[in-house]
Amino acid sequence: MAQVKIFGSREHLNPIKERLSEVIHSCVVEAFKLPPDKKFHRFFPMDKEDFLFAPGRTEAYTVIELSIFEGRSVESKKQFIHLLFERIQIELQIFPQDIEITIFETPKSNWGIRGFPGDELRLNYNVNV
Repeated sequence: MAQVKIFGSREHLNPIKERLSEVIHSCVVEAFKLPPDKKFHRFFPMDKEDFLFAPGRTEAYTVIELSIFEGRSVESKKQFIHLLFERIQIELQIFPQDIEITIFETPKSNWGIRGFPGDELRLNYNVNV
């Protein structure tokens, strides 16, 4: 399971939502071996006065937060981060200095999905990759 939240300025984020979602999902599927149909993305386009950031960033500044079951290896998380920086730059011309990524890992028992705690779900994929 992976829940993705994407934050950015309304003017920049709204026009690229669909393509950015495709890029992020391709990285999740490749790095974490999730089935392609497991796509859960939430966009938070923000007004400029509500999205403040440090100097050195441009209007393309984007924050990506990923919540996942614990169990992924350090290597798969690093692969995800490297893929995301690379593909976002190639596909959307957003440079790494304008992207911040945070991965939040929690035990399966902290999730509630389809009426069950996450540790009671029968998954069709492996979390330990």
